[in-house]
Amino acid sequence: MTDTTALTQLSLVQAAQAIGARQLSPLALTEAYLQRIEALNPQLNAFLTVTADHARASARKAEAALHSSGRYSALHGVPFALKDLYETKGIRTTAGAKFWSDRVPQRSAHLVELLEQRGAVLLGKLNMHEIALGVLTDNPYYGACRNPYNLAYSVGGSSGGSAAAVAAQLCVAALGSDTRGSIRIPAALCGVVGLKPSYGRLSVRGMLPLSYSLDHAGTLTRTVEDAALLMAWLSEYDRDDPYAVRFAEDDFLSELDHGVSDWYIALADDEYFNDCEPEIQQAVRAAAAVFEALGAQVVPLRAEARLNVKETTQLSRTLVASEAALIYAERLQRTPELFGADVLARLRAEGGASAVEYAKARRAQALAAWQMERLFEEYDLLIAPCTPMIGVRLDDESAKAMARARLSAFTAYFNMAGVPSLSLPCGFSAQGLPIGLQLVAPYGAEAHLLRAAFAYEQATQWSARAPALAV
Repeated sequence: MTDTTALTQLSLVQAAQAIGARQLSPLALTEAYLQRIEALNPQLNAFLTVTADHARASARKAEAALHSSGRYSALHGVPFALKDLYETKGIRTTAGAKFWSDRVPQRSAHLVELLEQRGAVLLGKLNMHEIALGVLTDNPYYGACRNPYNLAYSVGGSSGGSAAAVAAQLCVAALGSDTRGSIRIPAALCGVVGLKPSYGRLSVRGMLPLSYSLDHAGTLTRTVEDAALLMAWLSEYDRDDPYAVRFAEDDFLSELDHGVSDWYIALADDEYFNDCEPEIQQAVRAAAAVFEALGAQVVPLRAEARLNVKETTQLSRTLVASEAALIYAERLQRTPELFGADVLARLRAEGGASAVEYAKARRAQALAAWQMERLFEEYDLLIAPCTPMIGVRLDDESAKAMARARLSAFTAYFNMAGVPSLSLPCGFSAQGLPIGLQLVAPYGAEAHLLRAAFAYEQATQWSARAPALAV
């Protein structure tokens, strides 16, 4: 096998620049990724479907267009992959469910269409927790996705395959979805950048739903700059998406390197957010010191008392399970045996909430948005741990049970509030597992959020780390 590691190590921005300068062939880059997928996916189980022929055809088309017209977007010829709940025309889309194992959509999701219109190359569809209702990507039908940093550990979820594929350099970037932390949790556990934009910022049309009220489309990338580039090309208002919000046009790249000097930053520092593994708390405090060194003022915030995080997070479970039970009501009634045990148990236990309980959850959602708006009248940014746990062994049932209960403890509130947040690497445990730092910004302020994340990323070396995988 030809050694193509140098190609698959390129970031999205680097690959796009090399293709644009005619220094890199889209077909050569695609072949390098397909070789790496063939070599490593049997270990990781990140891809459920590899679209090799489709990818090669798309790469040849991108290459021909580049040479014939010279016109291209920044995503032209760049290989990407999708969480397997994004519908893809003519390509199997399972949402990690047994009952959709042979489902082939007639149309692609809006974001997929945007990527393909811009000349990006689809490598395939990625593993996920069944119907996105879970945090481990330990799929009963398609197998567990394994962490590139240690194959004995979970990748988190539900966008676990997306995070693993990006971390293991099986694609340049991936799309995921985030309902209570499903992008940021696996990003933290796999050491990549996971961005959950503001609610309604990216179209969810053609993304198989879990919760109408809380589903967010988002990105997983190796660098903050890559995330900013994707946002620049995907943040297009979709008038056919009833959940889309029309934002003012935003430039996610021009002020990316302007820093955080004189920013006033809140550090979530209370009993609730400090209830995490000691190495996480140490890494987050060290990250706060980096922001101070960059010229920001970081002050501790008793976030739980100010924002009612604990109760709102618990109510988010009610909201998700109730809406999921609505979406899957017919299947729950007719063929409950086709659901995995953990998903079925949760749909039955939490999906039967009363109208009063559901109304209470929706009120908590409105209050969370209002509370965050008030908070950001005082602060420029909020920083917090992304997860309370660093790693979850796939063979440890007690650890997995704890993870199901706790992994979304620090992320779900920000889905309820609808504000943009991301996870980026801020350290590694003594065992060599990644630790994620969560940054949160005001609603609609993705450019602001990415600017802060870029400043931190440039001041540290954590994003330069990669798992040692033998090809």
